Amino acid sequence: MRLQDKVVIVTGGASGIGLATIERVLEEGAFAVIGDLPSGAGEQEAERLDKQYPGRCRFVAVDVTDTAQVDAMVKTTVDQFGSLDAVFNNAGIGGLCPADEYPDEDFENIININLVGVFRVSRAALRQMYSQGSGSIVNCASILGVFGQSDTAAYTAAKAGVVNMTRTLALESAKKGVRVNSIGPGYIDTPLLAQLDEEMRQGLISLHPIGRLGKPEEIANAFLFLASDEASFVTGANLLVDGGFTAGKS
Repeated sequence: MRLQDKVVIVTGGASGIGLATIERVLEEGAFAVIGDLPSGAGEQEAERLDKQYPGRCRFVAVDVTDTAQVDAMVKTTVDQFGSLDAVFNNAGIGGLCPADEYPDEDFENIININLVGVFRVSRAALRQMYSQGSGSIVNCASILGVFGQSDTAAYTAAKAGVVNMTRTLALESAKKGVRVNSIGPGYIDTPLLAQLDEEMRQGLISLHPIGRLGKPEEIANAFLFLASDEASFVTGANLLVDGGFTAGKS
């Protein structure tokens, strides 16, 4: 059990990559907190998993654009389970729009959730982890955090910001017992991509040299490694889990 009795928060934990991560850390002995919007399936999923892992999974409603809610999520977690050992900053949204047509409100919303939200959660987690002298933060970046793509000005700016903020937080926290890393997923086979027609789906698959889309469990496994003591000498890294997507790109 690589996370036996460790306490883990996953934002955006009610579905997709987040839910796969919650399930994976529970398998490895952790106490898990699903942090997600109250309108999602978080409470239902927590109840389901708590039946399988009694007393080990709970849901905390949180909007990562609200500092008070983020701070309350961390406090609730510590009050319930006694510590905070690992965080996966997975909450995020997408958005496509040509730069010359991008409304301020839409651009700022993506930045607020995908970048500032990661900062808010990291800040709250760092305060607790510093008091403990230990912890691991993993931020969900993207392949679009390391190169550009048309019509994604807000998303690429946010994810590139996550990658570089991760490095800075890693430098600040290294001597305080805390590690900070990020994961850069390729295109992952989640319900969102299930809405694509077959031609578009095959087009995405063709961009991955490994010949398929990624699975949510494969991102969860990357988090598990970075959160565990197996990665005790890893901090400030951006682990690309992308089926070779970025290998030939500068």
